[in-house]
Amino acid sequence: MAESRVAIYGAIGANVAIAITKFIVGGITGSSAMLSEGIHSAVDTFNGVLLLVGIRLSKRPPSAEHPFGHGKELYFWSLIVAVLIFGLGGGVSFFEGVQHIRHPEPMRDPTWNYVVLAAAALFEGASFVIALRQFLAQAGDMPFWEALDHSKDPTTYTVLAEDSAALAGLVVAGLGIYFSHRLEMPELDGAASVVIGLLLAGVAVLLIRQARGLLIGEGIRPETARAIRELAMAQPSVEEVGHVLSMYVGPDNVLVVVDVNFHDDTDTGEAAEAIAAIEKQVRARFPMIKRLFIEASDAPAVDVAAHVARR
Repeated sequence: MAESRVAIYGAIGANVAIAITKFIVGGITGSSAMLSEGIHSAVDTFNGVLLLVGIRLSKRPPSAEHPFGHGKELYFWSLIVAVLIFGLGGGVSFFEGVQHIRHPEPMRDPTWNYVVLAAAALFEGASFVIALRQFLAQAGDMPFWEALDHSKDPTTYTVLAEDSAALAGLVVAGLGIYFSHRLEMPELDGAASVVIGLLLAGVAVLLIRQARGLLIGEGIRPETARAIRELAMAQPSVEEVGHVLSMYVGPDNVLVVVDVNFHDDTDTGEAAEAIAAIEKQVRARFPMIKRLFIEASDAPAVDVAAHVARR
């Protein structure tokens, strides 16, 4: 999670400087696309702060009301971030663009627009590289798109998505400003703002989809569940492994319930040893599993609770 904070701090620092500059230059030159980009950067700045709030709140220890901790706080705040990107970023940019198309105004000298866009590209590019490195480090050997789809850390992929949208938005804004001035068609500047709004809305929908799944309760990957089942079946006293239920309660905090059936001739000591061995092997191979409950269906009177993985 410390690595995620680095990406967020980098994004906040870049967006603060960029947003102020974009608003100033957008006001001077009258560029709708530049003002939309300013809105975009301002929203991204606020979103970064909200993600930091989510990280802090998610670190609170378990309580009587939340015995499995507060890890899902991070998922909640990532959902709020996605909604803000959709409403403030996408909605306001779209509205600003439509207004500029309906009431076009000739653009003044666009030189400063290009200067700001170039500087913004450098800042956003640096932030993107930081976020990408953090994401690839978490992904390991997994292919990029597969890792993105299976990522459970909203801080990293949210910053990555925002920076990607920011870089794409800069390209759209640059093209809109250039052709608007070159062809003397100020409507094109407004059209660029509309495209930026749609781009942000699209990114927001993807982030909302990710946050929704995590809040509802996503489980571990099928191959991870199979590996846990194989570890349990490797115990001589285990006859069959039933369900392997799981849920992410935080980016690096997973709850798992394993249904184990023992052979009829298994005594209490053998069952207890098997449960302890399963717990040890699963914990060693999958450190993100912080809670492991083993339901011994056909075992003799075994105190299974004594073999539940603890924090």
